[in-house]
Amino acid sequence: MGFDADQILSSDAINFYMLSVGLTGGIGSGKSAVSDSFARHGIPILDTDIIARELVEPGQPALREIVELFGPDCLDDQGRLNRPHLRRRVFADPEQRHRLEAVLHPRIRQTVRDRLAALSAPYCIVVIPLLVEAGMRGPVQRILVVDVPVDTQMARVKARDRLDDTQVKQILAAQASREERLAVADDVLVNDGDLQQLELAVARLHRQYLQLAGQS
Repeated sequence: MGFDADQILSSDAINFYMLSVGLTGGIGSGKSAVSDSFARHGIPILDTDIIARELVEPGQPALREIVELFGPDCLDDQGRLNRPHLRRRVFADPEQRHRLEAVLHPRIRQTVRDRLAALSAPYCIVVIPLLVEAGMRGPVQRILVVDVPVDTQMARVKARDRLDDTQVKQILAAQASREERLAVADDVLVNDGDLQQLELAVARLHRQYLQLAGQS
């Protein structure tokens, strides 16, 4: 489940003395691998999906609210969020997806604000899977799109999440198209090769972002 830039972040969230790069891409594009590579260069990463997972840990207010809205079936035997069950529900019904977003987005917004305010770095990467769906660049200075062909997306997601074609297509239908993402990109990383190729591409972008931040 992803989150859009406009709803999560507001203009006062960003430390404008630091270059902020919004990293986005469709499901299965390899956003996590790209952000992990930036992290190996010492760059701070704020990932809204990771923040969302933290917010729905057992005992968190957001999890209790989700159970109130969607019922006890959204929990597994250990009392944790049953993400596959909830994913099927929200991607099959846009109204239910909006209800879930209404619970999570304000909390994610505040967490991102707090963490951005505490950063001290030449630039940071803000991972927002549905950044493009906001229809605006939002508060980030640049947009980096991780791009792969749609058939590659489908194959990766089916293998990773054990979903069938119908489920993957529902997820893709709820996201911006590949063309829409590329249309707003300042930078594009084509992630259809091996890890070494990805690392080289990230290293080039790292040097570019350091130059833009006045650090080279």
